[in-house]
Amino acid sequence: MTTLLRSEYPRPQFARREWLNLNGTWDFEYDDRDLGLKETWYKSNRAFSQQIVVPFPFQSELSGINDPTFHDVVWYRRSFELPGDWQTKRVLLHFGAVDYRATVWLNGEFVREHEGGNTPFYAEINARPGWNTLVLRVEDQSTDLEQPRGKQFWKAPSESIFYTRTTGIWQTVWLEPVESAYIERVHMTPNIDDLELKLEYRIAHPEAGQELEVDIRYHGRIMARETLQVQTMPYRASCVITLPELHLWSPEQPNLYDVTLRLKDGDRALDEVESYFGMRKVSTDAGQFLLNNAPYYQKLVLDQGYFPDSLLAAPSDDALRQDVELTKAMGFNGVRKHQKVEDPRYLYWADQLGLLVWGEMANCHTFGDTAIQRLTAEWQEVIDRDYNHPSIVVWVPLNESWGVPHLVTDKRQPDHANALVYLTRSLDPTRLVVSNDGWEHTVSDLCTIHDYTANDAIARRYKTATRAVASKPANRRIYLPGYTYHGEPIILSEFGGIAFKQSAWDGWGYSSVEDADEFTRCYREVMELVLSLPVINGYCYTQFCDVEQEINGLLTYDRRPKIDIELIRAINQAWQPVETSAQRV
Repeated sequence: MTTLLRSEYPRPQFARREWLNLNGTWDFEYDDRDLGLKETWYKSNRAFSQQIVVPFPFQSELSGINDPTFHDVVWYRRSFELPGDWQTKRVLLHFGAVDYRATVWLNGEFVREHEGGNTPFYAEINARPGWNTLVLRVEDQSTDLEQPRGKQFWKAPSESIFYTRTTGIWQTVWLEPVESAYIERVHMTPNIDDLELKLEYRIAHPEAGQELEVDIRYHGRIMARETLQVQTMPYRASCVITLPELHLWSPEQPNLYDVTLRLKDGDRALDEVESYFGMRKVSTDAGQFLLNNAPYYQKLVLDQGYFPDSLLAAPSDDALRQDVELTKAMGFNGVRKHQKVEDPRYLYWADQLGLLVWGEMANCHTFGDTAIQRLTAEWQEVIDRDYNHPSIVVWVPLNESWGVPHLVTDKRQPDHANALVYLTRSLDPTRLVVSNDGWEHTVSDLCTIHDYTANDAIARRYKTATRAVASKPANRRIYLPGYTYHGEPIILSEFGGIAFKQSAWDGWGYSSVEDADEFTRCYREVMELVLSLPVINGYCYTQFCDVEQEINGLLTYDRRPKIDIELIRAINQAWQPVETSAQRV
């Protein structure tokens, strides 16, 4: 019998009513000698020796295997029965995320390849009536440091800031039926100043005479209704829709507009997709971060998105919702997702419940041509996937010079950092971009600093903007030579990291305490200090929860508060930030 733990629709920003979930029990095999391609395992009836529960990596407990050792090539296989009423339709096969390089076959025939462990891919498949066999080969080289891997460690066991690897399928696999033409993509760009929404869409296999109907609703009331003529060449088009009412999205009031996109050929509906958007604007002015044209102080917490029984894969949709709810319950208004491209269901709950998100790429750890090509290609897919989420306000392509360790001495590396900034802005001009979170900035919309030094040192460093940008936490320059501070909002985007052991995990933090009273005192002191600093325009506390041997979370690895959650909230909200001006010298 198939176990189905992730049964919710996986792509809430682009939802179709009819679909078939392929999660559950699959046949599984290690291919440590890399013989599968030569022996055509994708065609043969060769028995696989194990079974795995998809979408959980084999290194995790929920997979049913729970093997953290190195296996760089693995195979999956399962059969599915094509519903009878799908046989005259195109069938789309979707993978939410597969780490790292995936090759897909259906009934022994090649379907497609995809490289990138964090982003979705799909293909039209020629499924036959009755039963079909799907085979997947995954290659994930454990020690390849030019592969975007984030915190996934290339050694065993985990140590320091690096954790157990995730290999293979780690987000939902599903099928969808569509007609001869279908809606392939939509980007929605809000403009609160002119009360407009720009809609960009792409139709697959369009034909003359087809129309795209757009219905926009707010709490069930029709706000706008447009009928657009589909063009066969080019098949990508856009329009601007004026809204009669403005309901802004923010963490305090996460107002959302619902959208129905309906592709029609005469009276016949070919495709229908449900989506949503938020009317919100992100900008900066005079050293301040602005949300909807008003100064907004970001109170963020660092969240690495790991789970003890499933690693990077979330154990359930409820777990993702709970993480958002816990973040807000502790008095934070946002989160920096650190070295992980998060599950779209997490972003859905951030949109729905109201939480700012900094979207960060999982970085490589070595610089080279291959690393540049891989990270750049996958980063574009990340931006495309998450473009419509109002919760995302900042993009972070690089962190702490990971993958670019010689920014000062190797001219190619700051060029690469700048290229990522300009690429990101060109793909998404609506959000802010951080060139290299923590230090060694090039061109950047925010001046972000990581500083785990003692409170007295932090108090001295951040009295003025001049002192802040001249500081050298971790002995790193805030700006690279040739680049200067131009009044960007200064964000203390990592600090704290107080270790308080509350579980069986042994580990470390940037400082440590022995009991709850000391933890409360130290947390209160550092938060009071940061909120009193006149040049700091927002912060990100390290961190949301423990992760494996890193025990500096406000919560344990299994999300139990180390002190009363209302106390954490009271500390975060007891002090309001002083009037911020990055222009102070």
